[in-house]
Amino acid sequence: MVETISADEFRDRIDERRRGERSFVIVDTRPEESFAGWRVADAVHYFYKPFHEFDVDDFERETGLSPDDTVITLCAKGKASDDFAAELDAAGYDDVTVVADGMRGWSAVYDRTPVPLPDAPADAPPLDVVQVQRRAKGCLGYLVVGGREPGTADHVPAASDGSDRLAVAIDVSRHGDEWVAAAAERDASIAAVLDTHVHADHLSGGRALADELGVPYFLPAAAAERDVAYSFEPIERNETLDVGGIDLKALATPGHTDDGASYLVGDAAVLTGDTLFTDSVGRTELQFSAGGDGDGDDGEVDGAAADEGAAGAARRLYDSLHGTLLAEPDGVVVCPGHFAVANDGTTGDVVPGEPVFATVGDARREIDVLDLDAADFVERITRTLPEKPPNYESVIAANRGVESPPDETAAIELELGPNRCAAEPDAGSAADD
Repeated sequence: MVETISADEFRDRIDERRRGERSFVIVDTRPEESFAGWRVADAVHYFYKPFHEFDVDDFERETGLSPDDTVITLCAKGKASDDFAAELDAAGYDDVTVVADGMRGWSAVYDRTPVPLPDAPADAPPLDVVQVQRRAKGCLGYLVVGGREPGTADHVPAASDGSDRLAVAIDVSRHGDEWVAAAAERDASIAAVLDTHVHADHLSGGRALADELGVPYFLPAAAAERDVAYSFEPIERNETLDVGGIDLKALATPGHTDDGASYLVGDAAVLTGDTLFTDSVGRTELQFSAGGDGDGDDGEVDGAAADEGAAGAARRLYDSLHGTLLAEPDGVVVCPGHFAVANDGTTGDVVPGEPVFATVGDARREIDVLDLDAADFVERITRTLPEKPPNYESVIAANRGVESPPDETAAIELELGPNRCAAEPDAGSAADD
């Protein structure tokens, strides 16, 4: 009999397999191009089209599997893989499972994990930083949770729902319920929502969550220069929000985009968005390759102009890194906006579900590009660029508020595939489903 599991249950089984607690083979039935562009790590490919004759001998020759194997089937939406699982069941495979919603469901799987922070003085306000990981895309958002001091916090209104602690949500995805759940787990109320910049690889859910909760939505003040078409609270360079007795300070860190900001959380951590990762730095050309980013023209951008824009942004990125982020003490924890997910689903040294972080000192010592002088840095960053995020122009336009996906299905399709926001080149092919 065929079993159907949710994408979250699929995640849990993958983790159990990694720990040696389960054994199974993932069979991905999508077309070869889609499989090559973006898949779950260690999946086996076998193209299957519903209502076409299934040849079990051909399947076993191509995959090396037999009825003794435990099989989990996966496709784009969960429909073809469901039919395929029924074919396997009829052919004598008695341990077959289907992932409901397929890769669409996988794209919306999250992990929530605390970030280890330096020890604080005994009389310091409580502080937690929760990392919200979008596993299939490598996108990282955060919930910063402070205490609750008497009175009204600067800029951030005290919530009135009786929660013991105050929190702010940063770089929220479309699935804002993950941040709400993270706050509930810590008996905290979300009092403000912030983005580090206008994102190019995923649809921001920041405004929607802020509207749902009735709290302010902040963007870096420089986002006004990108013709953002909706209202937001501008957070200025060096402006500080009080999060239950913890200062959250906006550091202007342009480069990946002109509006980029990082958020310094007390003296413990810095949320660096797409400026600084644990093993690389942000790419600089996406804003300047897409039309309509504050230049008054929503059309194509001339290639030479885009190249010059990327080079200028690389110079600003160098200054943001060396003049701002690397000027912080070595022990400050770097909380990046992404980790790398290759087209084959692998994540390098990152273990999904475990916190992704470094320290300023780690970055200074271990990221090679940070050893370069300004001229060599610009040359390196602009010389060889990784593949662009899927649909990035439309994602940027949606996050600026000048376009909107017509429905949930369109939003899902727009976001499929891993992020591509780091400057390091990637050898993988296009993420297209």
